[in-house]
Amino acid sequence: MLIQIHAAKCSGIDAGPVTVEVSMERGIGLHLVGLADAAVKESILRTVTALNSIGCPLPGKRIVINLAPADIHKSGSGYDLPIAVGIAASSGQRALPLAERYLMMGELGLDGSVRAVPGALPFAELAVKTGLDGIILPRDCAAEAAELGQGRIYGVDTLEDVLRILSGEEDCGGLLASYSGRQCESKPDIPDFSEIVGQDIAKRGLEIAAAGAHNVAMIGPPGSGKSSLAKALVGILPPMCREESLQTAKIFSIAGKGSLRCGLGSVRPFRAPHYSASPAAIIGGGGGDNIAPGEISLAHNGVLFFDEAAQMPRAVAEALRGPLEDRKVVISRLRSKVEYPSSFMLVLASNPCPCGYWGDGDRCTCSVARRLNYLSRLSGPIMDRIDVQLAVPGVSAAQLHRMKQGGHPSGESSADIAARVATARKIQFLRFEGEGIFVNAEMGNRQISKFCRLDAAGQETLEKLMAVRQLSMRAYFRIIKLARTIADLRSAASLQDEGRASLLEAAESPVRPEHIAEACSYRFLDRLP
Repeated sequence: MLIQIHAAKCSGIDAGPVTVEVSMERGIGLHLVGLADAAVKESILRTVTALNSIGCPLPGKRIVINLAPADIHKSGSGYDLPIAVGIAASSGQRALPLAERYLMMGELGLDGSVRAVPGALPFAELAVKTGLDGIILPRDCAAEAAELGQGRIYGVDTLEDVLRILSGEEDCGGLLASYSGRQCESKPDIPDFSEIVGQDIAKRGLEIAAAGAHNVAMIGPPGSGKSSLAKALVGILPPMCREESLQTAKIFSIAGKGSLRCGLGSVRPFRAPHYSASPAAIIGGGGGDNIAPGEISLAHNGVLFFDEAAQMPRAVAEALRGPLEDRKVVISRLRSKVEYPSSFMLVLASNPCPCGYWGDGDRCTCSVARRLNYLSRLSGPIMDRIDVQLAVPGVSAAQLHRMKQGGHPSGESSADIAARVATARKIQFLRFEGEGIFVNAEMGNRQISKFCRLDAAGQETLEKLMAVRQLSMRAYFRIIKLARTIADLRSAASLQDEGRASLLEAAESPVRPEHIAEACSYRFLDRLP
């Protein structure tokens, strides 16, 4: 008797169909075919033991299990469940008329328990696209997949639960996972800008960066608050829409980190890998078809933060160039190629010299040559893609004392800044309708010419500042894009209402000389070639 069970395999952020075919004939033997890796081959012993534990011993027949399509590698332990159901149905020990109407994935324990596997969201999406009746997953995975808000999703604890569902004889509505519709609005680990002492210039620079999705580099001594500022940046970014949240959650699901556990969250991801991480950990990688997303994809729609960026290996810095430009990463192996989205804001933080105290009084013990050699690691192709360069000075004891005596936060809160940033993003969204981009940082030369025209005064200001500050030509277009964002923020702060007409008027506001001047002030690391 031939039974076909629906399963799936992840490729990138999407899942493709896999059919588990189980055939029983006269003879003896158990054969698994279909380019299965070691984890799948080991599933046979787990599956047989789990079936024995629920009273379904392996029949004395020749059993052939095929994972189709046979030319694609199958990996992971998620095929345990469909193989077990296929054997139970094909042997006739259980009547399972609904076995071919559900997609199912899960790892089996020897006692028949069902354990979590990665990729629940893409699996559920595939089940909806292919028109199946629903999907059966381990309970934890079902709660994750239910955030898709579509289809019948069963969450099970044991193999017996699966067989009860597929028999169709009992009401198993209690096993259905429901979409909660909850949003992750709490931000427990994100500092508020008002809690960070001083650093008004750096806060202003990060506000501009958030408004236009510009990349940032912060240079300052240890303890000046660079890491806190980077973490606080997430709190002023606009919340993710449902489409962004779903795409980000799918990447986390495929990586085995679970989706956003309290629902499809609006808070953007913040990833802070160590600077010594390998290129594979940053970009993504793995053997064969099992290519996992790296940090740049886990930071999709959010922030990727590197502390001590000057000590980053050159291989890692070079690997970031393509994703920063293309907003995606393509990982190629001999027999496979996977594409992951990687649209993120890059935030770099570094000390100004090896000892860390250059510019902080006379504490620096480094020679001029050592300082120049240290900072030169930040130059080159990566700095070409950094729009905002911020000097973050050390915080004095007097500032800390005043803060302690005051007993309350100082300066603007993240909520106030976030409101301006959100309005500036709305202005850009309307400006770039039909352009295929959404923020100023994504503008190419054509969009810059179209939306950032400078009058005679602005052009003269830019030319003078570039000559006086000895800025290189590579900074020219970066300055204009940044000035466009500064102009948008000024318009956002003065808007009386956020109607479409007002936003369109703000989108057409000119880039003035004062916007150019402020944008130039954030290019202190540039040098002539």
